[in-house]
Amino acid sequence: MPRQEVLKEIKTAEAEAEEIVAEAEADAEDRIAEARSEAEEIRETAETDAEAAATERLEEAREEIETRREEILEEGEETREALVEEAQDRLDEAVDLAIDRFEEAVNAQT
Repeated sequence: MPRQEVLKEIKTAEAEAEEIVAEAEADAEDRIAEARSEAEEIRETAETDAEAAATERLEEAREEIETRREEILEEGEETREALVEEAQDRLDEAVDLAIDRFEEAVNAQT
């Protein structure tokens, strides 16, 4: 093969190689951009999911707190009613005792 032809084939091969390299680099850049985009979507989805989970947990906690608050208030009301009833019983006893002592004092003077 003549020298000119060999040089021409070498240049053609080099041009093809450069084209292959350029295509590979462009393909790699596209894949990297696509991977970055996908990673960003995954991050955004994870962030949204985390916020939703946090909001749901916060709502559950509020409901638990409200339920416990109502239980405490009910227990406090029951305790208050028991104390009022006990105080009323003692008041009745104290009045009866005061009347008895008053009568004893009046009877003792007569």
